[in-house]
Amino acid sequence: MPSTTPPPASTTTAANALREHFANVVLPMWRGPGFNHALQLPYEALDATGAEPLPAQRYRAMACARQLFTFAQAGDMEHASVLFDSLTRTFRDADHGGWFYSVDALGVPLDTTKDLYTHAFVVFACAEYARRSANLDALKLVHSTTALIQSNFAADGDLFNAALNVDFSKVTATPLQNPLMHLTEAWLAACQATRDNVFGAALRRLADAVARHFVHAPSGCIAELPIGASGNRLEPGHQFEWYWLVRQAGALFDGTGLTEALVRAFAFAQQHGVDPNNGGVCASLDEAGNVSDATQRIWAQTEYLRALACHDDPAVRAALPQQIARFQRCFLHEHGWFECKTSSGEVARADMPSTTPYHLATAYAALPVGAESAAGT
Repeated sequence: MPSTTPPPASTTTAANALREHFANVVLPMWRGPGFNHALQLPYEALDATGAEPLPAQRYRAMACARQLFTFAQAGDMEHASVLFDSLTRTFRDADHGGWFYSVDALGVPLDTTKDLYTHAFVVFACAEYARRSANLDALKLVHSTTALIQSNFAADGDLFNAALNVDFSKVTATPLQNPLMHLTEAWLAACQATRDNVFGAALRRLADAVARHFVHAPSGCIAELPIGASGNRLEPGHQFEWYWLVRQAGALFDGTGLTEALVRAFAFAQQHGVDPNNGGVCASLDEAGNVSDATQRIWAQTEYLRALACHDDPAVRAALPQQIARFQRCFLHEHGWFECKTSSGEVARADMPSTTPYHLATAYAALPVGAESAAGT
């Protein structure tokens, strides 16, 4: 059973400091300099100062959807409403259905690929927006986009292809872990928003398919490519992200083997993918657990925080205050955050993408608030 023991006051205080930085620094960046008021779309990235957008070359539907989720979760329904209108106006394909991957700097369709990752984030964002605003159009999009995914992206073995061409007539990318993970996330959000059993049934089939095709048996990790594929890799951040999703699913995934696998995957990722000196989570491991990419990306750090916060073992959760402190010291600054660092702590990417606040928001929401720990909610 999850622990109901209140977290130490230091954990709550540290978590509150992260949330204050988010509310006072991060969100204002994306209402102001990070938002193109002419197109009503978030820029792809801000510079290192947080004061200027990088020159616009494209705008992605996924980035707009992530910002919609972020502002809806934050309770800024006015800005969320603008983002929802922009998402539906700018990225919907009226001719073939579904959603374009991107538009150009003028808002004209650029990459017309039908991308599962994008469609999953449309479902995810619209579910959160519908839940918090009671917007019926958003709720309809949760259902219609899910139906389109199930009919047009379906692949063998209850999996879903990663991408198709504009009219869905040609598969351009076969099943991959990351879009399937975000589809799982999206359908969990849809379950919460709609209470419709159709999403629970879809989730069980998907979890079973992921367990059969992507679980790396020696470690329990969910690999990036189907098991047996050449050049496969294990990403510690994704193990922590899946651990959280499995915990959220509860009994829904019973019998799939995914819950048991992710307990082992967490331990494997923590042992091999977290730097014992600075707590940084590396980008990827090979199947033996050797570091293949030592880059420390901020999203992987946030997923580690979230997984620690919801872990069953009190001894594991006890590391949370120290890890929050490390994260705050290494990845946050007065103008925003550091997107990527090297293993030695040097800044590897100084600009700040519009997609990252979603990672911050989801992690911070899982951290202790007041007298309750995220593991007990």
